[in-house]
Amino acid sequence: MSFNYIKDGIKMKKSVRKAVIAGNWKMNMTPSQAKETVAATAKLVEGKDGCKIILCVPFVDIASAQEAAKGTNIKIGAENVHFAKSGAYTGENSADMLNECGAEYVVI
Repeated sequence: MSFNYIKDGIKMKKSVRKAVIAGNWKMNMTPSQAKETVAATAKLVEGKDGCKIILCVPFVDIASAQEAAKGTNIKIGAENVHFAKSGAYTGENSADMLNECGAEYVVI
């Protein structure tokens, strides 16, 4: 069995699992700023298909980030998720809510 990547004794076989490059920007962008940032990032990572590229954004930015990421190799995730499916958790978002918004990943 040959491994394509070894670091600190950890072996990763790239034919089985892609590397992931993910980033988030905390509470720093409005939806319009997020859209511009995703579009600019898409130009930088165009054709870089050797890894998954994920941007995890605040809930308020998910829709605009999704719009900007259409047709690119960027996937959009969320910055947070609440463990409960529903309930009186002001300001929180459940996995179902995030999923329906199009978030495929989440930072926990």
